[in-house]
Amino acid sequence: MAHSSDLIAKDIHEYLQAQEDKSLLRFITCGSVDDGKSTLIGRLLYDSKLIFEDQLNTLENDSKKVGTQGGDIDFALLVDGLAAEREQGITIDVAYRFFSTDKRKFIVADTPGHEQYTRNMATGASTAELAIILVDARKGILTQTRRHSFIVSLLGIKHVIVAINKMDLVDYSQHSFNQIEEDYREFAKGIGLKNISCVPISALKGDNILSKSDNMDWYHGPTLMAELENVDVTTDDTQKPFRLPVQWVNRPNLDFRGFSGTVASGRIRPGDEIVALPSAKTSKVKEIVTYDGNLDEAVAHQAITLVLEDEIDISRGDIICAAQERAQLTDQFMAHVLWMNDEHLLPGRPYLLKTAGKTLNATVTELKHKINVNTMEHEAGKTLELNEVGVCNLSLGQAIAFDPYADDHVTGAFILIDRLTNNTVGVGMIDYGLRRAENIHWQATDVNKDVRAEQKGQKPAMLWFTGLSGSGKSTVANLVEQKLLARHQHTYLLDGDNVRHGLNKDLGFTDADRVENIRRVAETSKLMVDAGLLVMVSFISPFKAERRMARDLVETGEFIEIFIDTPIEICEQRDPKGLYKKARQGEIKNFTGFDSPYEAPEDPELRIDTTLKTPEQAADEIVAHLEENGYLR
Repeated sequence: MAHSSDLIAKDIHEYLQAQEDKSLLRFITCGSVDDGKSTLIGRLLYDSKLIFEDQLNTLENDSKKVGTQGGDIDFALLVDGLAAEREQGITIDVAYRFFSTDKRKFIVADTPGHEQYTRNMATGASTAELAIILVDARKGILTQTRRHSFIVSLLGIKHVIVAINKMDLVDYSQHSFNQIEEDYREFAKGIGLKNISCVPISALKGDNILSKSDNMDWYHGPTLMAELENVDVTTDDTQKPFRLPVQWVNRPNLDFRGFSGTVASGRIRPGDEIVALPSAKTSKVKEIVTYDGNLDEAVAHQAITLVLEDEIDISRGDIICAAQERAQLTDQFMAHVLWMNDEHLLPGRPYLLKTAGKTLNATVTELKHKINVNTMEHEAGKTLELNEVGVCNLSLGQAIAFDPYADDHVTGAFILIDRLTNNTVGVGMIDYGLRRAENIHWQATDVNKDVRAEQKGQKPAMLWFTGLSGSGKSTVANLVEQKLLARHQHTYLLDGDNVRHGLNKDLGFTDADRVENIRRVAETSKLMVDAGLLVMVSFISPFKAERRMARDLVETGEFIEIFIDTPIEICEQRDPKGLYKKARQGEIKNFTGFDSPYEAPEDPELRIDTTLKTPEQAADEIVAHLEENGYLR
């Protein structure tokens, strides 16, 4: 809905033209729970006369039924649409609203204040140009206020209005306002927020929202709406180097081939030289095509299709850059990561990384430190939990083109996706590429895996034995190796306990250490497969993600998952090392099957039920599988 105007009745075309010519401001409201974010937006809509009569009637009725203002109009109900939100009086999802005034159009995102839904707040902030951070005048700066402010800073929002709300509940005290403003500005210095305005308001009563409040004659600054209407958020994106992430290769027929996407930054004209990354192929722009016709120039935020003079190989996810101002290339970088999942971030675990239209494998190789949102201090840690922010090193499956997030928000941002659930689990901002990536190159060798395997007369493979402690993995794997050696095959056995005496002696049994344990073993096993060996890997390996990671390290057919399927009751009866007894007595923590989960394979190549087979029979079945599938001489 748009601002009420007499032009609607007199000349609708002139009205629409006037609306089109107005600037647009995208902003968010954020802060802690119950600071009044939804009430503020409801008040803005109400005072701007942007509510239909039937909506107003519904609002008045709902305010009496489920409102929190004793029968008076509860403006928050205009925004809080979910039943759960109305019942609890909080915002859960991000609610977007459009409104306008005589001077400007607005899209506002009402983001949740509850810590559990910080991820939703980050989503709403990702496209905002300004943030209104609400503070309850009675409570002052809270942890969630700091967390949201830090996220605003991380996401590069340059303009912040601190709306100190509920001034009516502190008798419109100038002292309360001054103290909160002082506290916030001191905190903001540490996170790099500079363009800050502080406005004392009462969203419920309407003080200093659209017009100056008689209750706070000591405040001489602009109203909240005046701040929103007049803040200058014009960006210099058109002055940055040209970047076009390719979203689609447009090939409707044999006579046309273009590369479509939205210009992230800079400007481009026909005849300009470009380079496509990561291939580094160069060409010149022949045409700039749009739905409305060809352009003489395209600038940041325009959706275009580039036609080039040369036929060069460009795919979805590549980035077209100005030839003389190229993006950087790397397969390793450092980034700030906001974790958005209930399950912890575990260094070493494989994730999917999506950036600028490209999706590829990624691993957090190191969590350098976490950031305390209260003190901004760097804290040591092995994992990131929900809503925590950390500085991490990441390694990618292939090189990408990027700019530091501080230089370009499009080519410097990414999300992390869980490979098994496809859920978005983290959002990141790239700081810089790691120099080590520039110094490491593949060295070509003449003797390869095929040559080594042919010499040994076998097809190399990784036989991955997984199952609970006491299931019989090591016993069966040992028998398999004996039988293979009797047939003159070349083998090696990596056993979980044995490896922890050397390669992994520094690791414990936390989830993070278990992930690193399997990562190291998988990489070692990959080298043995490359050597042409049949390598037996006997590890509990409780997590599906790490077994999937090990499978992806080798070629199709080189990973054989063998699930030694033994019920935990039988494993505990056997208890060859006395571990179950110690776990029962509380002497061992994070023991798989008790207080640490085991994620059973869903579709292994071989499932060995040890309640029906002896270890000897199980080993024979595995050797027979290898023989039938061409692994043995």
